[in-house]
Amino acid sequence: MKALWLAAALLLAPLLAMAQDSADIGTSESATSAADPPPPAADTGTSDPAAAPEKAAFQLDITAPDEIKTLLDRHLELQRYRSLTDLSDDELTRLMDMARLDIQNLVATLGYFSPVIDITRDGSVADSGQRTVHIRVVASEPVRISQVLVHFTGPITTDAAANTQRATIESTWLLPAGNRFTQAGWGAAKQQALSQLTSLRYPTGTISESLADVDPVTHMARLEITLNSGPRYKIGKLVATGLTRFNAELVNRLARLNEGRDYDLKELMAAQQRLTSSGYFNSAFVRVDTTSDPQAAQVLVTLREAKLQKITLGIGASSDSGARFSAEHLHQQVPGLGWRALSKISLDRDTKSLSTELTAPPDANGWRWNTSLLLQDERSGTSDVGSQRWRAGSLKEGDRIDRNYYLEYDRADTTTADASSAQIAEALSVNYAFTLRQFDALPFPSSGWAWGLEVGGGTTLGSEHLPFSRVLTRWQSFLPLGRQPDGLPDLRAGRLAVRAEVGAVAVKDGTSLPSTLLFLTGGATSVRGYALRSIGITQADGTVVAGRYMTTGSLEWQHPITVQGRLTDWEGALFIDAGSVANKPAALHAQVGVGGGVRWKTPVGPLEIDLAYGVAVQQWRLHLNVGFVF
Repeated sequence: MKALWLAAALLLAPLLAMAQDSADIGTSESATSAADPPPPAADTGTSDPAAAPEKAAFQLDITAPDEIKTLLDRHLELQRYRSLTDLSDDELTRLMDMARLDIQNLVATLGYFSPVIDITRDGSVADSGQRTVHIRVVASEPVRISQVLVHFTGPITTDAAANTQRATIESTWLLPAGNRFTQAGWGAAKQQALSQLTSLRYPTGTISESLADVDPVTHMARLEITLNSGPRYKIGKLVATGLTRFNAELVNRLARLNEGRDYDLKELMAAQQRLTSSGYFNSAFVRVDTTSDPQAAQVLVTLREAKLQKITLGIGASSDSGARFSAEHLHQQVPGLGWRALSKISLDRDTKSLSTELTAPPDANGWRWNTSLLLQDERSGTSDVGSQRWRAGSLKEGDRIDRNYYLEYDRADTTTADASSAQIAEALSVNYAFTLRQFDALPFPSSGWAWGLEVGGGTTLGSEHLPFSRVLTRWQSFLPLGRQPDGLPDLRAGRLAVRAEVGAVAVKDGTSLPSTLLFLTGGATSVRGYALRSIGITQADGTVVAGRYMTTGSLEWQHPITVQGRLTDWEGALFIDAGSVANKPAALHAQVGVGGGVRWKTPVGPLEIDLAYGVAVQQWRLHLNVGFVF
């Protein structure tokens, strides 16, 4: 193995050396304000004169309900004249008269069109005393919506495919009959309706008319809006700019936008995400050209390519494997081949690995040819394992589904503490891997689930050729403990996290298989309270070796940590884990770990800090883990 490592290091050295509108509002009787009403204040009462600037022309004392007082404190025009120290009494009186109309207009934005407003003043310039303007506002009965009329014009009115779209706009209107009218609510309702129109089929849609007819006597308002769809757009050819080393065909295959389909903003955003996450581009902006033919609208893609080569150095630490160092070299286009090459070396307390991977650009269906080589020395149970793995196959990675077919060669040289020589095992297998994700958000899911499956079969190599098969399946789900009225998870209520993993290898008893195809468990991502890969089959001499059957499970309660009623980036957790490894299903006996910890949302994913007690070993163990991967 030493000679192998020396040769691998020499291969890596040259690679390291290579790198270098909201629409207008119409009302029968209403006033407008440039600012939307702010959220209500926490306290009631009068404004604090001490908060006024030094040597102010006058003090301002406002008595009003919370939301009105906060609005006037922020937006009342009278506020800005307090700095005019030479303001005369007559000028102040004139400003007070103007303030009455300003207050009526501001309060009307909250739905109060008949407030009682009382403005008085204490003191005068002649008295050389401090002048104070007192404003008292009593809210009237709020205006409520009596009727909402949503009209459509343009092709959307006759297009049968848009029936659901029209119904959605009408049924999800944000300010329905019976609700209190506010200018902010009116504006938000119009904006949502326009967004729902322009995000699907009709990107040039507009609000052609809108009216809020308010009757301050009956305190009722009738809302009417007309949406003009404009023409229906279909996706045409993709036009990419910013390309120097990559070609437009690669952009088409990554974007996966089918010509002839209806314009859908979500699909454009998904294509944009695929381009930026591909690694070929540092940035991507995708939009439809609304000046082109609506029946085949060009899709304009503006790109900024990633560097041809990149070296990434990393350091870190974990409770399972101690300090860690890694170095990666990425070449986007290997000369003469055009494939992407990624070479990596990683060193920690228990594992030393060197790998290289070649991946072809995607074909027309999104599949990529792929081959990789991994050389690794690791501490596995109580054994030292030197292994080599070569894979070759095809993979396809999607937004929710990943698939991979590959041929794999494995070799493992296993040395135990009392063995005079290494036990060598080799195998060749054909495999299929599948992952399905249904999480609401990554890398911090609050609901959803994911399922992964690996199946394979092959033969051992060497003196005997014996068949074997292998299966490994994983499951993880997040169950919200409460939901909001709109059906979304209530983050304050917390959630349950459930995780399970089952693996099995079917082979004739006594067959020598590479230990890398067998199972060990234990550690921060499997059974907490136990060392990494320490749960296996315990031999008579106390050594721990990998087994043919493995099961693990975890149940975790996660609850947000709040400060003064506000959510933070921290959560608390309590958990119970269990796992077992054996050579016979009947011999599986769970080893249990229990404990608690905290979670912190970092830019690279959740940081998990757990203190767990291993029941079988009667020991406490601290676990640290960063990131979320499934």
